Amino acid sequence: MKIALMDSGIGLIAAAAAVRRLRPDADLVLSSDPDGMPWGPRSSEGIVERALIVAEAAAQHRPDALIVACNTATVHALPALRARLEPEIPVIGTVPAIKPAAAGTGPVAIWATPATTGSPYQRGLIRDFADGVEVTEVPCPGLADAVEYADEDAIDETIAAAAALTPRDVSAVVLGCTHYELVAERIRAAVQQPGTPPLVLHGSAGAVAAQALRRIGAGPDPEAGTQGAVTVLLSGRPSTTLLTPALAYAEGRLLQAVSHVR
Repeated sequence: MKIALMDSGIGLIAAAAAVRRLRPDADLVLSSDPDGMPWGPRSSEGIVERALIVAEAAAQHRPDALIVACNTATVHALPALRARLEPEIPVIGTVPAIKPAAAGTGPVAIWATPATTGSPYQRGLIRDFADGVEVTEVPCPGLADAVEYADEDAIDETIAAAAALTPRDVSAVVLGCTHYELVAERIRAAVQQPGTPPLVLHGSAGAVAAQALRRIGAGPDPEAGTQGAVTVLLSGRPSTTLLTPALAYAEGRLLQAVSHVR
């Protein structure tokens, strides 16, 4: 079994780690784009162009499925990626977990990049899945970049700024960027109010990992004894290591034994 994941940067390691936990025996292909990142400020056409380059590099390794572990790429490039790769390679996009968050009790906050916050795409998800729920969209300028470079001071500053914009009575926070899942507990600590029920965080990594397995007709097997190989592609170039900032996170350390996929 071989699962490929793509993103502009290290945000993909959250979903890759989720796949690793569900199927330790799965080979992983991690395809990112340090030459072209960040994708967020690019035009839609520019995002599609870079996403296709990264996806096609991963496709050369003949994965059973490709996870688009990036909200921005999913919004702008998912139809183009599916047109290019399916049906040979199923393509699984990443959608903010607004629906399960809205199914809980209490107000919801959605932390997302400034480009996504207030976008027709996100507003459509809120309309479709959170009608009647009090939802606050919280822009998080600079947080994805801070996580990408493991800049501890910038992470603290950007989380604090977003927390200040988050209503004190929220019961759940949707992590609307894959990078944010790497600092989820720091976000929880910043938003949790004393004396209130535990804050619920909703990420997408576990859901897309499970969906990828379903698309290829496989189930979870956390006790699988064989350790799958890991291949790292940086703007299409093979690398013997993960990008150094990835190792600042538990998810990156789980994947750091890079050995090329068979």
